[in-house]
Amino acid sequence: MLRPFELYEPSSVAEASELLARHGDAARLYAGGTELLLAMKEGLIHYDYLVNVKTIPGLTGVRFDADGTLRIGAATPHRAVERDPRVRERFPVIARAERDVANVRVREVGTLGGNLCFAEPHSDPGTLLQIFDAAARIERKGGTREIPVGALFVGPFETCLGPDEILTEVAIPPLPARGAAAYRKFGFLERPSVGVAVAVVLDDGHVADVRIAVGCIGPVPRRMPDAEAVLRGRAIEETHAVLSEAGRLAARAADAVSDLHGSADYKQHLVGVLLRRGFEEALTALAVRERP
Repeated sequence: MLRPFELYEPSSVAEASELLARHGDAARLYAGGTELLLAMKEGLIHYDYLVNVKTIPGLTGVRFDADGTLRIGAATPHRAVERDPRVRERFPVIARAERDVANVRVREVGTLGGNLCFAEPHSDPGTLLQIFDAAARIERKGGTREIPVGALFVGPFETCLGPDEILTEVAIPPLPARGAAAYRKFGFLERPSVGVAVAVVLDDGHVADVRIAVGCIGPVPRRMPDAEAVLRGRAIEETHAVLSEAGRLAARAADAVSDLHGSADYKQHLVGVLLRRGFEEALTALAVRERP
């Protein structure tokens, strides 16, 4: 049974921030509520006050800057991102990943910002956004700051947000012209067991840059700099020989834990498999794009 609570519907970020500051630990932000309300119904958590950010103008919608940066309001539903034709054209891997988040009900109601702020370990966006060097805009009454999306996550269901801070927007820069990305995941339930995101940038037959992020396997999603270093700068034909080593390094750095989604050893094995497939998928996408 869901215990009673009071619902606020502020009209500005400053008003929402004030409400959070006033009520402290007794209040929580409400966006889609797909995770929050389930946890409250189960009696795992309870808040006397929920602050609905969907009523705040400017927190929903998709737009692009002149340089191609994609900006997504934190209260934008997954379904809106998935279906936006501009996102499909310019950031196809993001549109595809949003299409596979949980189920249709969650995608219709759940929001990108809510997903990130709930910090559920078995979630896709927090992993994928890191290979784009995405940034999170965080606001409170009287101040604004911007941090890398990866810096949001402190632990399972825990972020770095202050008690009166609100995630308002995610900014996603485009990859360079000769860059492509892929996201591979595996799961036998609606929540993925392992997710691996890869971005590859080529220059004159070499890997000019590579970005790898792994999520769902451990407490938080994170970039894998040691695995990236193994591949960066190599000729394309050399990369296949070292992908296993990159996968081993990524799996070791991901802090795998055993849970109902699989054993730690199994997840680590999947990191290597998905990293290889994601890297090859990105190379194929580049080859198709540049084919005469």
